Amino acid sequence: MRVPVPDELRPADRLGRVHFVGIGGAGLSGIARIMLARGLSVSGSDGTDSPTLQALRDLGAEVHLGHDAAHVHDVDTLVVSTAVREDNPEYVEAVRRGLVVLPRSAAVAAVMAGRRVLAVAGTHGKTTTTSLLTVALQAAGADPTYAIGGDLAQTGTNAAEGSGDLFVAEADESDGAFLVYRPYAAVVTNVEADHLDQWGTEDAYREAFDEFADHVDRDGFLVCIVDDPGAARLAGFAQALGQRVVRVGQGEATDLRVVDLAFAGTTSSFTVVDGGRELGRVTLQIPGRHYVLDAAAALATGLRLGHPFEDLRRGLEGFTGTRRRMERKGEAGGVRVYDSYAHHPVEIAGDLQAARAVAGDGRVVVAFQPHLVSRTRIFGPAMGAALGAADEVVVLDVYLAREDADPEVTGALVAGAVPLPEGRVAFVPDLDDVPAELVARARPGDLVLTLGAGSVTSVGPRVLALLEERERAGA
Repeated sequence: MRVPVPDELRPADRLGRVHFVGIGGAGLSGIARIMLARGLSVSGSDGTDSPTLQALRDLGAEVHLGHDAAHVHDVDTLVVSTAVREDNPEYVEAVRRGLVVLPRSAAVAAVMAGRRVLAVAGTHGKTTTTSLLTVALQAAGADPTYAIGGDLAQTGTNAAEGSGDLFVAEADESDGAFLVYRPYAAVVTNVEADHLDQWGTEDAYREAFDEFADHVDRDGFLVCIVDDPGAARLAGFAQALGQRVVRVGQGEATDLRVVDLAFAGTTSSFTVVDGGRELGRVTLQIPGRHYVLDAAAALATGLRLGHPFEDLRRGLEGFTGTRRRMERKGEAGGVRVYDSYAHHPVEIAGDLQAARAVAGDGRVVVAFQPHLVSRTRIFGPAMGAALGAADEVVVLDVYLAREDADPEVTGALVAGAVPLPEGRVAFVPDLDDVPAELVARARPGDLVLTLGAGSVTSVGPRVLALLEERERAGA
């Protein structure tokens, strides 16, 4: 459901008692955390219990399981996610009573009020780049408030209130949320068509990023990773508007350049050259070229804010990852298991490249769950092509977030496009059958990787349990 952004965006301390419909989600839970840290009255509801809901209860939120009109009887403001349906009883009651109803974007803007906002946008890499920027600034003593679309491994949370004047935010384009923000500075990792269910055409998608760039404060700056053609085009557009643009990448036509990239197991290292001056070498604890570029963008942002390279480097090198971004789940029976959020062909390709480096002499066995009917309809063949970089592939059925099923668009569309020999690709529509399928394919030395933005994240622990059983049975 799309809720319009109100004409007046009130700061959080003027919203009264705030109720979140879908408070357990990555976006709304982070906003709730920040409001609770500021002493505001927060309640919420969700369909199923989770550690996130318990954490919010521990912070002082009143959290309900299930949705009921009675939950909003003493509420002033309702915040809803795009996953909420129009017949949700809490939403219906809020409208009947004339309460202020906000989409997620407006609620984020409410907690941003009064801070210098650093917004991270892009088709891919937003969560990792936002996380890297946060830990780099923390190491530099900035103590920013942050709101990320995933949990930082160091803190176990996706958001926190900081004592500084900076607010680091993941700026999501999927529902147009990033157009509500007015950042002091912004990062754009890449611009490649996605979420066409929201935008309709690739041109409209690119134009949304143009509008986002135009919202950046003229006293601030825009960082673009110009190895990506879409971000390079955006950099030129923004510069023509009079924006201060910082170009980042491996090419020579950059302001901050990364050179001498090296990958070994789960680490990535590179040398930083800023304005023609070599600053030093950075070694990340995460694998993959795309993560190097994300870190470089975070570093460029911190440097332009005036923080020393050594402090920022210390933060980047101490970064241990974000949950669901090439996250190591464990090892059993000589098989390593990782989980990642990749759901777009470019993301799949990047994570498989990283997985190949981590696997070493072992094979890469992948379980992929397509996310959204509309995305699978458009990008299904490209998803399958990208999965061809693995050695063994298991494709699940489509995860139906926000959309109804379409019998013509299933995981079979993706599986049929994987360019691997017969027998090395399987379409396994039922998630409960996937762990055993992966274990049957995996052998000691292999790396099993679960990919997708939906429920496939639950597969990894079940694979580890089955691998342990197999090891015990063979002992």
